Amino acid sequence: MAEHASAIKQARKAKKRHTRNQLVVSSLKTLVKKMNAAMAAKKLDEAKALLDKATSAFDRAVTKGVLNRNTASRKISRLTSKVKKGLTTQKSA
Repeated sequence: MAEHASAIKQARKAKKRHTRNQLVVSSLKTLVKKMNAAMAAKKLDEAKALLDKATSAFDRAVTKGVLNRNTASRKISRLTSKVKKGLTTQKSA
């Protein structure tokens, strides 16, 4: 355990940041799961709306320093391609 006042303060700050970051990551995972569930249920309009929310949330997480820019970009790209693939299969069917 930290003994110096500055180290104690840093430990407090780290705990707060960890809690805040976990909240953001958890909400991102929930959005992705909802979007995947909508895709599985063939609700493409709902999936598209959730994609917009997820994209915004990923960008916000990058701004807050929770996620690396490249990580968020990769995840957004994969989600977008999944939705587009679902839209094209619906139109051709």
